[in-house]
This record gives sequence, structure tokens and C-alpha cells, in this order.
Amino acid sequence: MKYRQIAVTGALLGLLCVPAHAEARDISRDTLPAHDGWASEGEGTTGGAAADDAHVYTVTDRSELVRALDGGSATPKIIRIAGTIDANTDDDGDHLDCADYATDGYSTRKYLAAYDPRTWGSAKPSGPQEEARQASAAQQAERIELTVGSNTTLVGLGDSAVLKGASLQLRGANDVIVRNLELRDAYDCFPVWQPNTGGLGDWKTAYDNIWLRGATHVWIDHVTLSDKGHPDEKEPTCFGRNYLRHDGLLDITNASDLVTVSWSRFADHDKAILIGNGDTATGDRGKLRVTLHHNEFESVVQRAPRVRFGQVHLYNNRYVVPADAHDYRYSIGVSTESAVFAENNAFTTPGHVEAADLVKSWNGTALHQSGTLFNGYPVDLLAIHNAYNSGSERDLTADVGWTPTLHTKIDSAATADREVARGAGAGRIP
Repeated sequence: MKYRQIAVTGALLGLLCVPAHAEARDISRDTLPAHDGWASEGEGTTGGAAADDAHVYTVTDRSELVRALDGGSATPKIIRIAGTIDANTDDDGDHLDCADYATDGYSTRKYLAAYDPRTWGSAKPSGPQEEARQASAAQQAERIELTVGSNTTLVGLGDSAVLKGASLQLRGANDVIVRNLELRDAYDCFPVWQPNTGGLGDWKTAYDNIWLRGATHVWIDHVTLSDKGHPDEKEPTCFGRNYLRHDGLLDITNASDLVTVSWSRFADHDKAILIGNGDTATGDRGKLRVTLHHNEFESVVQRAPRVRFGQVHLYNNRYVVPADAHDYRYSIGVSTESAVFAENNAFTTPGHVEAADLVKSWNGTALHQSGTLFNGYPVDLLAIHNAYNSGSERDLTADVGWTPTLHTKIDSAATADREVARGAGAGRIP
């Protein structure tokens, strides 16, 4: 009788309880849904969904990842990242730090002594220490720049897949999907001093977490990008400027086109997203068509995004500026010949950040905006910008010359704010 009672209880538990470790849905062959942003144009974006079984890889370290990427080949492939992969490792899997890359007598101390503006002046660095810096930088780049070729899906397994220290390079690639992956800390060991940048000089770094150059049909979804591990704010001040170690989180340049970035999280960083990298890059005209929707920008100083030339649809995104963010500059940057169509985005900021701070214009003149919430209240970013710009910025017009047709359901800014807070970033694909 006692055995029968235990058996009945077990049966009831099986009916009422869900297993603690239910098997996750396989998302590695997912393709971009129809009408989901610019990357759905034409034949859409399918990544490596057509890969045969021989070209489906599960990788757990840098060496396996490099072999699977196959030098950026166009063979359809699915690469599933399990656990944490550190790009700063040698072929045996041992961690490499900046001292391991340094060569030809380079040292930070010697570099700073050689190019101190008080003695070197304002000339571009040259000579033994700059040459040693370049050689050292080349050694690091060989390890951490990972080329992603056409017809590739790169996806994280489970809810904790991490690629740290790497810079994913999409050069001329077509049809690429990157999903469910945390990319953190693309750390530059050897930043270069540029004496004439910004009038006072500045440090320039080399690596973006993801860099699209001439890439087309790219879907980036449910990724988390940050400087986690080595935030720039904790780096020292050298030559009166923050000794930067990171560049952008995501750069879309060199006539890249038809890109959708969705349900992703950009956090704890200075320059988040650059679309178009130069005012004179006229070859970008007609390209740089990008959709950004349901993304979260938290503790981001600027470029969320900054746009040149492109037709960019920006909807249902969530912006959070923390109370202690005294270096905040702007969120939406309107630059040369850009045409930004912004709908139903939500901004939450502390008292020292005003609605007039959210948009900055350079040579750009076109911004459509509607449905914007600022600290819970509706605002017209266009009218505020034109009323309160500093005088050095041009007035903006709402006529951007196009109307988006490729998009998913556009919710109110308030609804999107809640949903993005719950659902954006790696490990949160429903």
C-alpha cells in the first residue's frame, strides 16, 4: 500500500511539474522572418540554414572556432558556440595578455615617453616605438580578428554563450546571421596617439566587437555587446585624455547594406553603433539601409546610432541613461545625407540630461520622429532640437524622402520599453 501511494504521488508530480532542464529549441537553422527590416529585402537573410550536416559545428575554444570559420569561406555553415571562448589564446588554449603580443622592444612606458606632446609636439608618431607598436598590434590582430564569411550562421547555445576579446569581421560577406551570443571586451592592447584629433589629441583604438565592411543581408539578433571585463572608465588618463581600449560595439560601413539589428543589448560603452564612417564616402549613397528595432542602449555615451548616408529605420528601442552618467553626449546622430526614420522609441534619463540632448546633427538635415517618450512623457525630438540647438547645428526637417515598409508590428513606446527590458540581449530568445 505504501509503494502504491508513492507511485501515485510521482505520477501527479509528472503531470503538474515541468522538468528543471527542458531541452532548448534549436535555433541554429532559423532564418530572418519576412518583412523583418531591411535584411528581409529581396530573397531575405538565411545565413547558414542550407548547411549540410558536415558543416554544422559546435565549438568550445578559439582553435575550433577558427577552423569552423574556415578563413571566411562562403560554404554554407552553422557554427554553434558553447560556453565561453576567449580569442586571446594561443593554439594550445593558453591565455595571452598584452605582454605576450608586445614585440620589437615596445612598452607602454617607452611609448608615452617618446610621444609626450610636451616634447614630441603635434606631429604624428613615428620612429622605433611607433613601429614597435604597429608590429605588436599586428600580432594581436592576428589572434582576435575573426573573419566571418558569406552563408554563415553564428549562434550561441543555451543562455550563456560568450565570445570575449574578439572582433568579428564581415568583409564583403553576404547572408550572415549572428544570434544569441554575448560579445564582450574587444580590448586593444596598443592604442595609437593621434595628436591632432579633436584639437587636443586623442587615443584611437582598432577593434569593434562586430564590424561590417561591404557586407549585405546581415541579421544580428539577441546579442549582448559591451566592454565587460575592462571598462574604459577605469583606464588611466594619458596626455590629458582617457587611455581608450575599445572602439565601437557595432560598425556598419563601406557600403554595407540591408541589415537588421533586433532585440539586442548595447551596454556600458562610449560609441555604440556607427553607420557610415566618412562624410566623403560618397560610394555609400544608396547603401547603408539598416533597421534597428527592439534594442536596448544602456549606459551608452553616444552613437546609438550615428548615421551617414543611410536610410535607417529606428523603432521600438529603449534608451537608459543612468543617474551617474555625467559623460553622456547624445543618442541619435544625424550626419551627412542621412535619412533617419524614428518611431516609438523610449528614453529614460536623469535630470541633468534634457530632451534636447538626445539628438545631435552635423551635416545632416533629415529626421522623421513620432511616438517618442521621454521619461514617460511624449516629446517631439525634431521640434525640440530645432528650438534648442546650440547654433552650430543645422535645423532638421521631417522630410526624409522615404517611408519604411519592411518592419514587424510597431508597438507604442511604452509597451516596447517594457518588452525590451525583459527580452533584449543574449539568452532571451523565446
